[in-house]
Amino acid sequence: MATLPVFRWRLAPDDYATRRQLRARGLRPGGQQVAAQLERPRRRRGPLVAYLYRIDLAKPVRPMTAARRAALAKANAARRTCPACQRDAGYVIPSSLGTCVTCAYPEECPQ
Repeated sequence: MATLPVFRWRLAPDDYATRRQLRARGLRPGGQQVAAQLERPRRRRGPLVAYLYRIDLAKPVRPMTAARRAALAKANAARRTCPACQRDAGYVIPSSLGTCVTCAYPEECPQ
């Protein structure tokens, strides 16, 4: 197993990028393996690590199709629908409650 090259924070060469940096350029890793590692030292804990990918091997981001857009809208609507009262809460239902705030705390909400 080969070891990855490790660069210090802000000292990586220009031909490497993180996933977020690739996305900002309209690219994705495209199946390539992690090419390098970026480390930011911290006191009293281990370093923060970011994985770097080669920009020249990155592929363009796949375009959003109509079917994908519809599936994403349906999934987001399901996250906003309360399972108890079946209403659109207007926000993502917290997983800690499992229902909208009105159903979770009926005595505190005016009706």
